[in-house]
Amino acid sequence: MSESEAAVEPLLKLEQITAAYPVKGKRLLGKKTLLRAVDRVSLNVYTGETLGLVGESGCGKSTLGRTIVRLERPHTGRLIFEGRDITTLGQREMRPFRTRLQMIFQDPYTSLNPRRTVLDTLAEPYVVHRLAPRTDIPGKVAKLLDMVGLPRASMQRLPHEFSGGQRQRLGIARAIAFEPKLIVCDEPVSALDVSIQAQVLNLMADLQRELKLTYLFISHGIGAVNYISTRVAVMYLGRLVEVGDRKELFLRPKHPYTRILLRAHPPADPLLRERPRTPIAGEVPNLLNPPSGCRFHTRCPFAQERCRAEEPQLPEGQPHAAACHYPLA
Repeated sequence: MSESEAAVEPLLKLEQITAAYPVKGKRLLGKKTLLRAVDRVSLNVYTGETLGLVGESGCGKSTLGRTIVRLERPHTGRLIFEGRDITTLGQREMRPFRTRLQMIFQDPYTSLNPRRTVLDTLAEPYVVHRLAPRTDIPGKVAKLLDMVGLPRASMQRLPHEFSGGQRQRLGIARAIAFEPKLIVCDEPVSALDVSIQAQVLNLMADLQRELKLTYLFISHGIGAVNYISTRVAVMYLGRLVEVGDRKELFLRPKHPYTRILLRAHPPADPLLRERPRTPIAGEVPNLLNPPSGCRFHTRCPFAQERCRAEEPQLPEGQPHAAACHYPLA
């Protein structure tokens, strides 16, 4: 965290968040074995920024996103949103926060009711949360369609009549209908063609400026994160390993996992494709039995004895921090 950030109260504050699930049929000393998909994650999200959350598939990114919007309840830790602890709020108590805390899902088709028209789908937020009189709702929906670049004539169409990119635009329209403060974007472009990805990312950037939105942008795609993010947090096996300003982190990564993750991604510039790509060696460890010490030490080319014995912590109060005993220069 920079000095300027330290003086500003975060919009969202995660304090040692753990998301754990009992594993059926597995017990240790009479107790159920827990799979910790997210393990003691602390993170701040500031108003107006786009915080990119990146890591390999299965590292816990999506679980963390679902936990933030309270589709999952944290096992331990605290979620502070707009200065209010929402960690243990019930469904009724959470209802006022639902309009200010929204989510865009990876697969828009499965998140849209196939039997409901666009008008019905986009009208639902206004009806359920009583955001507008019923007579005004068609006009509100028409305005949403304008904002996401879809024709007003599509109001009576069903989800299967749209392309993947158009369905994602519907998902974005549904999220912004609430006029939220924070939108958690869970792999919003990973299922789309590259050309369509760029269009959706540009739309999200335009809406952010127009509506003063804050994004938590979850993705395993380095290119999308680099394009849209202000800051970046890197996740590995349920834990954060590095957090920093996007430009600084991409130019000078401190954690070996971050550097290898960046080098494993093909560069967008064809002139840079001579740069050797470095695949990440080894297999991702089992979350039921994570390695001792640093969780990345089983795959890290720089691991030493201390890495195997002592778990590194992510330093607080630094604008660019890495959970590594021997951070890269």
